Amino acid sequence: MTAARRPIRSYVLRQGRVSNAQQRAHDTLLPRFGIPYSAQPLDLSRSFGRSAPKVLEIGFGMGETTATIAARHPENDFLGIEVHTPGVGSLLKRIAELDLTNVRIIQHDAVEVLRNMIAPDTFDAVHVFFPDPWPKKRHHKRRLIQPPLISMLCERMKPGAYIHVATDWQDYAEQILAVMSAEPRLINTAHDYAPRPDYRPQTRFESRGLKLGHGVWDIIFRRM
Repeated sequence: MTAARRPIRSYVLRQGRVSNAQQRAHDTLLPRFGIPYSAQPLDLSRSFGRSAPKVLEIGFGMGETTATIAARHPENDFLGIEVHTPGVGSLLKRIAELDLTNVRIIQHDAVEVLRNMIAPDTFDAVHVFFPDPWPKKRHHKRRLIQPPLISMLCERMKPGAYIHVATDWQDYAEQILAVMSAEPRLINTAHDYAPRPDYRPQTRFESRGLKLGHGVWDIIFRRM
């Protein structure tokens, strides 16, 4: 009997250094703001304690953008999915500093969370900001934005919801644009790439890159 093929993941769990502050936030705040992974449907309104528009962010990194957007939009609830402990700890620290009540975190593989926990027509928006570009051609199969994921996201987005992907790698931007354009349930909000909307803050890393002449591409599609 042949062994089952392991799924191709878009991330590698690196043994990155976790600062004392990040570890402390992870240990003390994840029980309050975290949602444990479980392969059963999740009632997000119950998790947030209210009924409000729901925004999903996949791979929030160190949480800088997530916290900023959540602070500016208290009327929305934000579910962040991230696998790396330093980033989860960093966002939890920001949640405490900003006294945010509208952010929840699942520290697990996003594909498994979407497949097993999220009901259809859940999200009003999906953010994927600067996913790992996996620049080497032989690693492109690891890139997060692929047709199966976009199809799954469409099923879990409400009609009229938007999906916003940003990247600073041009060839990845071209791939993202092609993948999303090929999904029949999505329509581009721009001719090709969109201007950066006001709700997406410019990170320090992005500002430095732009000053050096590096490009950033925003791709925003709406669910029909």
